[in-house]
Amino acid sequence: MGHPQRSTTPDERLTAGLRELRDRTGLSLAALAARTPYSKSAWHRYLSGAQRPPRAAVEALCRLAGGAPEAVLPLWDAADARPSASPPPPPRPNRRRAWLPLSAVVLCGAAAALGATLGLSGGPGTAPAAQTLPAVPRCHGRACQGELPDASACARDAQTRSSVDARGYTVRLRWSPACGTAWSEVRIRSPRAREVSVRAGQDVLSASYPAHDTAGDSSPMLFVPSPRGVEACAEADGKVACTGLDADLEEQG
Repeated sequence: MGHPQRSTTPDERLTAGLRELRDRTGLSLAALAARTPYSKSAWHRYLSGAQRPPRAAVEALCRLAGGAPEAVLPLWDAADARPSASPPPPPRPNRRRAWLPLSAVVLCGAAAALGATLGLSGGPGTAPAAQTLPAVPRCHGRACQGELPDASACARDAQTRSSVDARGYTVRLRWSPACGTAWSEVRIRSPRAREVSVRAGQDVLSASYPAHDTAGDSSPMLFVPSPRGVEACAEADGKVACTGLDADLEEQG
């Protein structure tokens, strides 16, 4: 008789899912660090299971693999229900990243099916449980650093403090007084690949989106005491446009 197979934990399933996503990107740890706000050592901990990644890191890896972030998040949600041994490290500032690969990801679709299954109540003769939207995570100050605004409550009180129009798109400097964060937001008038970044001194964070991702429009958030001196930029079709409270920079390229 063989021994019964040990069931995997939520953390182990998440780690296995992240490894498969990484394999599909074909990227090394150094390449992942170059394309996300997270360092090479941080990605090593996430992919080895030594540390659970922040939600934004899972979203970034799924985008790099060419899938919708919402599809793999049930794995992260299941693992996040367990207490973490230590908080995640702050993301590493990143100046530039290459455009994302557009490969298909089977895992993301499987995770979406898993999420739909988890939303149903079991047992014969029972109706599906009512599905409720997950609560929007809250953060403040440094805890928001590197997170995307649309994945947190910071977008609720966001203000546009500066904007500039470029060829086919508009760049806005967004500021959340409640969270103490600033980020760049781009409004594209036709589908195109773009990179969205925000800078305060030497602190720079960016996010890249392929043309088919029509929902991606924001850089990660920077923790800053004031939006003054923050520069919001976007690049599309080789053209860069930046805006800030101190001075609006004209389109380059």
